[in-house]
Amino acid sequence: MAKIRVELEKEQVSEKKTPKPVSSDKRNEIAKLLIKTGLLTEEQLRYAQRVHGKLTGQRSLLSILEELQYVTKEQVQDVLRAGPVSLPLGSLLVELGYISEADLSMVLDSQAEHKSSKFGQLIVDLNLIDENDLLRVLSYQLGFPYIEPSVTEVDSKVLERGKLEAYTEGKFLPLHYQENGVLIAFADPLNIENVRAAKKIFGESIIIGIARERAILDALNRQETRGRKGAKEAAKAEPSDNAVVMAVNAILLDAHKQNASDVHIEPLSDRLQIRFRKDGVLIPYNDFPLDMAPGLTSRIKIMAGADIAERRRHQDGRIFFDEGGIQVDLRVSIYVTIHGEKVVLRLLGRQNELRAINELGLAPRILQRFQEEVLEAPSGVIIVTGPTGSGKTSTLYSAVNHLNNPNCSIITAEDPVEFVIDGISQCSINPKINVTFEETLKHIVRQDPDVIVIGEIRDRFSAEMAIEAALTGHKVLTTFHTEDSTGALLRLLDMEIEAFLIASTVAGILAQRLVRKVCPDCAEEHILGPDEQRRLGYGLKEGKGLIFKKGRGCRKCRYTGYRGRLAVHELLIPGEMVKDAVIARKTSHEIRKISAQTTGLVTLLEDGICKASQGLTSFTEVIRQLPRLDKPRPIAEVKRLLGVE
Repeated sequence: MAKIRVELEKEQVSEKKTPKPVSSDKRNEIAKLLIKTGLLTEEQLRYAQRVHGKLTGQRSLLSILEELQYVTKEQVQDVLRAGPVSLPLGSLLVELGYISEADLSMVLDSQAEHKSSKFGQLIVDLNLIDENDLLRVLSYQLGFPYIEPSVTEVDSKVLERGKLEAYTEGKFLPLHYQENGVLIAFADPLNIENVRAAKKIFGESIIIGIARERAILDALNRQETRGRKGAKEAAKAEPSDNAVVMAVNAILLDAHKQNASDVHIEPLSDRLQIRFRKDGVLIPYNDFPLDMAPGLTSRIKIMAGADIAERRRHQDGRIFFDEGGIQVDLRVSIYVTIHGEKVVLRLLGRQNELRAINELGLAPRILQRFQEEVLEAPSGVIIVTGPTGSGKTSTLYSAVNHLNNPNCSIITAEDPVEFVIDGISQCSINPKINVTFEETLKHIVRQDPDVIVIGEIRDRFSAEMAIEAALTGHKVLTTFHTEDSTGALLRLLDMEIEAFLIASTVAGILAQRLVRKVCPDCAEEHILGPDEQRRLGYGLKEGKGLIFKKGRGCRKCRYTGYRGRLAVHELLIPGEMVKDAVIARKTSHEIRKISAQTTGLVTLLEDGICKASQGLTSFTEVIRQLPRLDKPRPIAEVKRLLGVE
């Protein structure tokens, strides 16, 4: 930004000093309001427009004005709150930077297909904006105050003027007296019938506010609950056991059907929120009343074998769910929060998802080297590394399956066993009966194995056992949590493993990440601009003409622009110079540089850029998921190293 600003200032000096009028098009209405109120000058607006024109990202003009410190966010909000804005909701969202022009076009196309759908509801359903943000912007457009009932004072005397049934039917909540009348929050302030119903109760002097429908109904439910007397009535309000069982089964079946990797069940202050993680991104699934939380959590605890009476401590467990011929293996984590117990269910990989090693998305030359130089090495430690949820376990099992043959004895120690593979001896860790990693690893080497699989190096003991097994001629496969391949070497050093042992036993390190795939049905070309090239680490000449793809959004990808995921890899096979660098305890940057120069290392960022140039993933995913530790090499050189045409 600073560089662009300097360039524009130089250009301004050479321009004529006669001011040009600001464009009178229908865009930038908020900027014109700022000029009208004296917070912004026309000269400042022209300058900001020129900066905005130089940028290729989806930045809004308002964000540029704020970054140039011409106006503050608070000043913009004050101007918008002063009165209704004569601008369509979609255009207002674009100007405020909540969505892009492409997003707006996508929503309008979707609305044309579903003519009964409202614009506001559709844009929330497509996960382009949070409902709270939408209502806040809608309040600017209509000139109504935005209200959050859970944190707003409700005057019981005002509430008693009408019946709760009438409030629920009209979806409005009377709050308290103000100077000009009673403040009432409406879910739909444009519904004339609901406003008329409120006026019948409170008279013509009402002040209309806007709030979420769910927040209004939950506030009314809380008021109704407080008014109930007697334990019998309270018991009637609790959901039945059958309803809870059906709700849990429906959640698990839908999660399986939608290929979700995780289910998040979160109690909030006003509701129980259910979200699914799909393709690495959390998306809303459903909201339940807060009074269903205890029953839902207890049902899951029973299924997972956890203690249903314990609500003050974190717990975990495992569920084997079998319903209607659908079998799902789930890992359960229960975490105590201020609003209750949050439950996260991880759907573990199933047998039919075990992939062959050539189906993992490895570039041709990386695949060849991983098979020939790493997996076929006579002994040594083979490490698959990356953060949680990066597909390490799937890659590890594919490598194990590749090595599995009648002449090879393979034995594992895992927590838990996620894929069952015929022909190998798999052990699932169970600390409750003293089957711990420490105990298992002591016995595992006495089983005369050719290949040892350790689910994860988690401490110094497991690292030492892996190194010792490799020194005695075994092949050891394991996973590790590090940012990249060279980080695994330094992490072992931090565990106080001798440098010469690391150098002599580590056969190869495969780092990976998962990025979302561009939907092939709505993919379109995306020519990278100068700012995007800079963010990747390229100069104007190096990145010139670089073309990626991005999804516009369609029904097949649920208007996200993405469908499915693919892996990005980085393979480090330590050569002599790399081993010397480890023994000399050089920095991660130095080891990475030596690896790139001597062993043909291609970084995660470079492999991601290559896959994006093939149209498989997008610029946004590369920036969001991959570490940018070093400047990438030219794309032609990267493709040559990867063996990509």
